[in-house]
Formats: sequence, C-alpha cells, structure tokens
Amino acid sequence: MEKKNKGITLVTLVITIIILLILAGGTISQLKENGLLGKVNEAVQKH
Repeated sequence: MEKKNKGITLVTLVITIIILLILAGGTISQLKENGLLGKVNEAVQKH
C-alpha cells in the first residue's frame, strides 16, 4: 500500500492561516495612529 499525498493537509492549512493572521496583524498595527492613518489625520487637521 502506497500513501499518495494529494492536496494539502489540515495541519498545513491551519499553519498557513496562522501565519497570514500574524502578518495581517502587523500590517494593521503599522496603519494605526503612528502609521499611515495617523499621518493622514495630522495632514487633514493642519488644513
């Protein structure tokens, strides 16, 4: 009996989702007050 690997396993899927969530969390934290959105708010308030 040979075991053929077809598709992705549940473990691989879960690990991929966790990595994507970590990256998304880092991106969102960069966009908050000290990041891009904070600079936009400062620019709007100056005008």
